[in-house]
Amino acid sequence: MNRLMIGVLVSILLLAGSCASIYTSTDARTLAMRHEKIAVIPPKVSIAARKKVDVEALKEQQRTESLTFQREIHAWLLKRKVQNRIRVEIQDVGSTNALLARANYFNDDRMSPNELCRLLGVDAVLTSNFGLSRPMSEGAAIALGLVFGIWGATNNVAVGMEIYDGGAEKLLWSYNHTLSGSIGTTPTSLVRNLMRNASRKMPHIMERP
Repeated sequence: MNRLMIGVLVSILLLAGSCASIYTSTDARTLAMRHEKIAVIPPKVSIAARKKVDVEALKEQQRTESLTFQREIHAWLLKRKVQNRIRVEIQDVGSTNALLARANYFNDDRMSPNELCRLLGVDAVLTSNFGLSRPMSEGAAIALGLVFGIWGATNNVAVGMEIYDGGAEKLLWSYNHTLSGSIGTTPTSLVRNLMRNASRKMPHIMERP
């Protein structure tokens, strides 16, 4: 099997599993225009437990996936800022996580969005959660497909994203969707496809000229 064929087989396919649910407050755009800085909070990631899975290992995997998704969302937003489609500053994830660690956030994440805004010194926070049917690593799935010819969805992902305004203490925008990732799906490809759809009504995203 040549490299081109393998590349085709492991190409990314993200298929909608259900219609997306989007909420935007009536004053979302107005409040977003007043923001100077926002922060991307590490997503809450849950991975469906399998039999004979070490609980601590699963927790560590969830933490790893969380930080990966956070970096990918942050990178996506920065790219749009370079394109002049986002005017607000986006706090560096290193600074965000350092402040969260000092407040013991990773040991007990029971903090409200308003508390997070005050802690991080930002006007708004982007929070999210990812429910995975399995880790994002696709090595075993690809090997299975090459040997037995079994291809198709390998990971169902339930995603929820929200933007909260710290000053007004309210939810500005939320997006909920379920996706199916095929062979070759990575956190980068998942976030790219997710944000492409979710950002259409995201209050901080400016329309293309």
